[in-house]
Formats: sequence, C-alpha cells, structure tokens
Amino acid sequence: MSRRVIRPVVGALALATLLVPLSTPAFADEIRDRQYWLADYGIEDAWDITRGAGVTIAIIDTGVDASHQDLEGTVRAGTDVSGIGAADGQAPVGPASEHGTMVASLAVGRGHDDDAGVIGSAPEATILSVSMSFQGATVPADEQIANAVTWAVDNGADVISLSLTRNTREWPVSWDKAFGYAEQNDVVVVAAAGNRSSGTEIVGAPATMPGVLTVGGVDRSGTASATASSQGITIGVMAPSEDLVGAYPGGSYAEWAGTSGATPIVAGIVALVRSAYPSMDAANVINRILATATPVTGAVPDPLYGYGLIDAYAAVSADVPLVRDNPLGSIAEWVVVYRRGDSDEVLYPLGPIEPPQLDPPTRIGEIPQESAAGPTDMIPLYMVAGLSAAMVLIVSVGAVTVFRVSRKPLD
Repeated sequence: MSRRVIRPVVGALALATLLVPLSTPAFADEIRDRQYWLADYGIEDAWDITRGAGVTIAIIDTGVDASHQDLEGTVRAGTDVSGIGAADGQAPVGPASEHGTMVASLAVGRGHDDDAGVIGSAPEATILSVSMSFQGATVPADEQIANAVTWAVDNGADVISLSLTRNTREWPVSWDKAFGYAEQNDVVVVAAAGNRSSGTEIVGAPATMPGVLTVGGVDRSGTASATASSQGITIGVMAPSEDLVGAYPGGSYAEWAGTSGATPIVAGIVALVRSAYPSMDAANVINRILATATPVTGAVPDPLYGYGLIDAYAAVSADVPLVRDNPLGSIAEWVVVYRRGDSDEVLYPLGPIEPPQLDPPTRIGEIPQESAAGPTDMIPLYMVAGLSAAMVLIVSVGAVTVFRVSRKPLD
C-alpha cells in the first residue's frame, strides 16, 4: 500500500467546505472511495500490523444504531445515561441523534460486501455505546458525562471517545472524579477540540483537561481547518475534519465535517496502538501517538497543530522510547493543586456512579428530518456556519447531507 503524509502550508486558509450533495446517487462503494484519510494518514498500512482486535472503545454520544450494515457486530455492550434512551445505548436520542452512529462508524465501521461502505480506523475493535442527549434529557448533561465515563471504565473500555464540548475551559468537580477514575484505571480518553464555526474559538472541556488526548482538525491538504477546528495549547494531534463520510441511522450515509469526525478517527488509531502493544500503559500509548505525529511547524507542540498530523502506521511501528508519565499531564495531579480540600476518597470513588433507571425507548433508529438549534448543555461537534458565538451552549445540527444507498443483499 502507498502512504502519503500530508505536509500543510502553514498559514494557508482552508476553504469552508460545507456539505455538497452528490450529483449522482451515492452507492456504498463510492462511500468507501471517499475515505481519503485511510491512505493519506497511514491507516491502511497500519492494518498490515493490526486492525484493532481485542480493544474496546467507548463511544459516549447520542447512541449507536448497531443495525446499520457497516456497524453490525461492533457493539459489545451499552447503556443510556440520558434517561430517555434505550437500556443498551443503541437508540439514537435527542437533537442530532444521528451523531453517535456517524462517530462510531469512523472508529470501528466494518463496511460490507468486502469493499463497500464506511470502514473505521480500527475495524476489528468493538465498542461500548453510551447514549446521552444534548437536549431534553432527564439528567443534566454534566452529570451524564460523569456517569458515562465511569460506566465505560467499569465495563472494560480501553479508549473513550468524546466528540463534544462544554464550550468553556472549565469543567465541574464531578468530571474530576470520573476522568480521574479513567486515569487511575489506565484508560485513554480522546476528545474533540471543537469547531470555530460553532462558536468554539478556543478549545473547551473536556479537551482542556490534563491527560486527555485532544484532537484538532485539518482539511484535505493538511492545513488547520478555518471552520472545523478550534485552537488551543492543549491540542495533541490533528486529523481530517473536512469532507468526511459516515454511517447514518437506518442504513444510510452522510457527508459531514468537524472535529466530531476527526476524534473517532484518532480514537481508532489509539485502539490500533493498544492492540499492537497490549501491555503498554495509557501514558505510553499517548506518548507514542504524539511522538510519531508529523510536525507541521518548528514549534512542537504548536498552539494550532499540537504535535502534528496523526500517522497511524508510524504509531504502531516506530521505535519510541518509553516514558514514565503522560506527556499531556495528569488530572489527579491537577486536582491536588487546584481543587484543594477534596479528599482522595471523594476524588476516586470505590464504586461506579450509577446511571439513572431507564424507561423503554420511544424512538429507535429514526432519521430526523430536521432538528432545530436551541440552548443545551453540550455541543455535538458538527461544522455549521452562521451560529452565534454569543450563545455559549448551542446545539449544532444540520450540516449533514444524507444519502440512501442501494447495495447488494448481505450474506
């Protein structure tokens, strides 16, 4: 396989590529052809070493439609933390309910018919689907995230993928406990930097939290996206965030943009590293991702590009010296300095934070025709132009073109 590592022209402005409908019907093999990042970022080459078998990624999002032809067999377990979803986390819920399915497909999608449909960075990894809702839930969003992270750790997650933001640098104390619990249990947490066009000019939590691998976005030329990526000193690596395609609930596909898509691509690559080096701790997995990224400027880390462009093949094959500590810091150490007065018992609960009792789901696998933007507690990280930066908490939906796909029957 050939691999092209993109070296961007620093300072060049990325064109704002909002989603352009195809002029002809989209077939599943055309969807596969659109996944340029598989070759350009070393993912196909990395598959010669590992495809992520034995690794579990927790997708904390709006639920995953595991009946989609490209996601069949990917969900190992699931739950709901919103109070309005399905007990197994597989009912898309709330505004932007398609978001979780699209995110999951870029991490672990398996395609179908050998060479059709969406294939993720780690197609042999499995996922935990933790459904939450960005609006209309019976549980506050901050509490949903804390519950979700803790449940994921207790149910065997090796990697946690978070394509969301609070749009503020700060986070609640409950996140100290949950993310500290993940750190204590050697789980790699990957989070999206956010999108400028959604009002997130500067990276917000959880991407500002120590120890979290934050993912920024680049366009197809490898240049930092002017619209589909925020800027901040906590960015770890950059990955494609424009001209993406993903699985859509109900067997369809969508074209989209944003660090929501860049994040699961990287989460899948983290899974490849964990599969290739099963005894390696989280600190060294993260260090390997950072050390093998392709630098963009002379400053590493760079406030716009972090350590550089993700390189999956190098991440699983390069000779990287071991480190003692996570180069991105430690939430436990941060808490000692900035949350004085919290006891160790409070910081690290012995048991899980229990999710709420669930009612039967009221909707399963529906494709929303239109979702209205309004106040909420979290932001799913689509790239959408024209949203007001004055609204701190905004639902970002609508920048998705959906394709129904004709395909051969599955065996």
